Amino acid sequence: MLPFDFAQGKLSIFMHRGIATFTLDYGKCPRWLFERMVRLGREMTQVLVDEYGPEEFIKRIADPVWFQSLGTVLAFDWNASGLTTILTAALKEAIRGQEKDLGIFICGGKGKTSRKTPDEITGWGSRLGLEKLVVNNLIYNSRMSAKVDSSLVQDNFQIYHHSFFFSRGGSWTVVQQGMNTGNQTARRYHWYSGDINDLVCEPHSGIVSQAKIDKMLNMTAKESGRTRDTSVDLISQSYVTVMRDIEILRKHSSSLSRMIALRRRSGQALKRKKEELVLLELADSEFSYHPVVSEDFSRSKYLEKILAKLTGEKPRTYEELLATEGVGPKTIRALALVSEIIYGAKPSYEDPARYSFAHGGKDATPYPVDKPTYDQTIEILKNALRKTRISSVEKDKALRRLGNG
Repeated sequence: MLPFDFAQGKLSIFMHRGIATFTLDYGKCPRWLFERMVRLGREMTQVLVDEYGPEEFIKRIADPVWFQSLGTVLAFDWNASGLTTILTAALKEAIRGQEKDLGIFICGGKGKTSRKTPDEITGWGSRLGLEKLVVNNLIYNSRMSAKVDSSLVQDNFQIYHHSFFFSRGGSWTVVQQGMNTGNQTARRYHWYSGDINDLVCEPHSGIVSQAKIDKMLNMTAKESGRTRDTSVDLISQSYVTVMRDIEILRKHSSSLSRMIALRRRSGQALKRKKEELVLLELADSEFSYHPVVSEDFSRSKYLEKILAKLTGEKPRTYEELLATEGVGPKTIRALALVSEIIYGAKPSYEDPARYSFAHGGKDATPYPVDKPTYDQTIEILKNALRKTRISSVEKDKALRRLGNG
């Protein structure tokens, strides 16, 4: 099943995503601050929808810079992970009871609330009289955005927040966030329906991040295309054939580190079996980062069960493979490693994060300030603030936060 194009009445894939990285915030937002954010968020949303329409509002939420700026205006730390969860919760509460009038709808949220997203989409579909196909495809996009960011972009950030914004006109945005408790950071993922792209290939072009990971499996990269194709070819074969390849990795990965150390000490090529060729070719100064070294290839009944299911159902595309119930990071990683080690189809290990939540730096780091975008963001939010019905004192404080942010 593919996402539905409301405007054109056809099936297609919509997606554009940005990534922002910031410190993990364990603090709790005070009730008085949350209520203030709700009040100001209600005013801001009403003004922005009146000025630009619900479709533009959805588009703006998908822009990481604009989203970050809005959070700053509503009185939250610009570089804290809490901005994501509290801002989306405040906006959801702010428009409660006014969704139909505004033409925008917000589903999901943090933790357990994120798992209610499909039911909330279904509820709005019923109240709005949307066709079942439309509702199902909204749910599909919500579900697949989470699967892509948790299984295809293996950056060690566990998704714990998922919000799905959509308009009556059919545009949608996903804002979700993952946490890495190891280095105390969080990463936010944005999706937007306005740009048509392949759901599993290059979903975040033209985006950078302040914090990048040296080595990680990125199955969404264009460079991973052959690996994706090989993964589909693998599960198009019999279960016995796939497990034969898995057994090769199980056999040789356990002795791989020892082989690499011996090669480095001796400086000589070792005698090797055919299936060890690619393994040893990878034994260079960067090999310690390669997933095959730390991967646990001991027998996994669950992995074997999923591989049996895939070889039985034989999905035709990589997207269908990912969409199969039960397929997660380990299955994707196992197929990717078999594709690379045995068949030479190397995936990308480059971090796809290419977005900095700043417009740029005064010293041109990480890149020069984009003045037109910077000025446009500031002016749109300033104009919206001036038209809100909040007190002049609150208005001045918000304007100052925007100026300092």
